[in-house]
Amino acid sequence: MELLQRNPTEGIYPATDDYVHAMEVRGAERLLFVSGTMGLDADGKPAETLTEQLELIWSNLRTILASADMTVDNIVRLTSYLRDASDAEANAAARTAALGGRAVPTTALVVQTLDSDWLVEIEVVAAG
Repeated sequence: MELLQRNPTEGIYPATDDYVHAMEVRGAERLLFVSGTMGLDADGKPAETLTEQLELIWSNLRTILASADMTVDNIVRLTSYLRDASDAEANAAARTAALGGRAVPTTALVVQTLDSDWLVEIEVVAAG
């Protein structure tokens, strides 16, 4: 599988270090669409802080990806749903750390979650 970042430089705003405009995926045999994943523990209880929820989310995502013989290196698209816009920086830092600095197309939205204890939810698309 080959991943090609597509970041045109004319007629559009520039991409940043942790963001790409588009990712072309060549030679992928499988796609995995992961539902919005929350910072819930194995008992379905949310962690109390944003940092703890982000840690659980990335742990949960790794578990889901592993069930398909994939890792975070297979993520080609990511959407974050934040309860509060002030959490954007912490979310971006957690994403960057989880992906080892690898930039993927990403979108972050501020939403009202179904449960007020859910501070962030992340969905991904992976290819392999």
